[in-house]
Amino acid sequence: MDERIAATVAADKPLQSLTEKELRLDVYPLTTSPQPLEVLAWVRFGAHAMQVRARAVRWTQKAVGIEFTIGEIQHRTWVWANAVDRVQ
Repeated sequence: MDERIAATVAADKPLQSLTEKELRLDVYPLTTSPQPLEVLAWVRFGAHAMQVRARAVRWTQKAVGIEFTIGEIQHRTWVWANAVDRVQ
């Protein structure tokens, strides 16, 4: 996605993340990586979905915690594992 469009959407709408209830960290073990994996991930700002290049820094069996930058702003969120593809 064009960086300017992404920055506009990100500035206008809140970044959505999975809730604690959805993450179920009381059930699924949490893995944290000292070397993040490069991924492409689908995220939502309000109702707007976009695919971003991100770093997977933690995960469970069902979800992935990612970090990514749009413009000069770093974002962190949790997404469902099937919304993430590893960059080859």
